[in-house]
Amino acid sequence: MSEELQPVFSIEKLYVKDMSLEVPHAPKVFLEQGEPEVDMRVATDSQQLEEGFHEVTVTVTVTAKLENDRVMFLNEVSQSGIFRLENIPEEDVKLLLAVACPNILFPYAREAISSTISRAGFPPVLLAPINFEAMYQQSQEANA
Repeated sequence: MSEELQPVFSIEKLYVKDMSLEVPHAPKVFLEQGEPEVDMRVATDSQQLEEGFHEVTVTVTVTAKLENDRVMFLNEVSQSGIFRLENIPEEDVKLLLAVACPNILFPYAREAISSTISRAGFPPVLLAPINFEAMYQQSQEANA
């Protein structure tokens, strides 16, 4: 009886690896009028921890500036997860680490950002979804 090795893709652990919030001009910034310009940057990273286990991190940085370039707040969250990937072809592993895992992590990072900014006394920032597949394709084309 031959035993087919079944592919394994599972979430072992989700956690906030790093979180920071800066409100450099508090309390005066709360008295200022005007709509801030909000900039969001997203980066992903992955590393193999041991055979079959990978850590994937999505880092989201949100900066809000007023028109005079004064920073209202800067919030950065690194949301990580440990994922188990076994019996999966190498090419598919790359795709899972670059697209599927960040898709799982991003909503947690988005919630952490929104919650932290609200706790800092600002209206919540609702971040648009990210197309990690497009980001992966761009990085593949850049490396080609």
